Amino acid sequence: MATVAETAVAAPPRRKRGPVLHFIGRLFREKPLGAAGAVVFVLFLFCGIFADVLAPYGMNQISPLNRLKPPSWAFPFGTDNLGRDMLSRCLYGAQLSVIIGFCAAGIATIISVFLGIVSGYLGGKFDLVLQRFVDAWMSFPDLIILIVVVSVVGPGMPQIIVTLGLLLGIAGSRIIRGAVVSVRENMYVHAAQSTGASTFRILWRHILPNVMAPVIVLFTTRVGTVILAESGLSFLGLGVPPPAPTWGGLLSGSGRTFMLQGPWLALAPGLCLTIVVYATNMFGDALRDLLDPRMRGSR
Repeated sequence: MATVAETAVAAPPRRKRGPVLHFIGRLFREKPLGAAGAVVFVLFLFCGIFADVLAPYGMNQISPLNRLKPPSWAFPFGTDNLGRDMLSRCLYGAQLSVIIGFCAAGIATIISVFLGIVSGYLGGKFDLVLQRFVDAWMSFPDLIILIVVVSVVGPGMPQIIVTLGLLLGIAGSRIIRGAVVSVRENMYVHAAQSTGASTFRILWRHILPNVMAPVIVLFTTRVGTVILAESGLSFLGLGVPPPAPTWGGLLSGSGRTFMLQGPWLALAPGLCLTIVVYATNMFGDALRDLLDPRMRGSR
């Protein structure tokens, strides 16, 4: 009979999980609310990408015989005053929210990373002047800037994406700058400087990889902020023009006019907007706690 030691030696070594699987396991184990937000976030992304396949009807397919039908098996979210299926319109609204949210959040993250890294690393008078500009920019109300810009250039998806990207990108550079200021004092940065590495190489190879955690969190939270801002503009009639079914437009159009006859007209897009933004924020908070080494050290 083999001894216990021989059995232990002969046993195959346990395979280590990859970093992605390990992070997902930590997310579900330590942050269940953030994991639920991540599931809703992925589901929202899936519905937005495949809205053309998932929607049972067209976004503007009119059926007067089915006017103001309550939720049923045929129409899970009911129908509006023109007989259009609310589930299909909410799915197409998710598609528009995915496009606007990810594009504007991507532009905002790129601007924040560029301004934050350059300002935080160079410091001195350049940092002082740039941060005073950021302070002046943040002193203006966001909604007022959005209304003024959209009123001048006109409503439309490209205008909203660029405006929200600039608005959130300049303000978010303060977060990246704070992370860069702490990273630039590390020994590996001083070592790269002493060996004569160029500024671009230091920023690209040493600074940026070590501030990716706040960058990822900033991008995630910006998606929810952009979706909420776009819905507010659409509710005021300054967002993506009809007949595109945005969630804010559904709330301000038939949802507000026929709210008493069909409460589902306001509940369906309102709940979609609330759940997605809340889930995105919870997912972003969970990412911040898991990716921040100071939080891991305190635990």
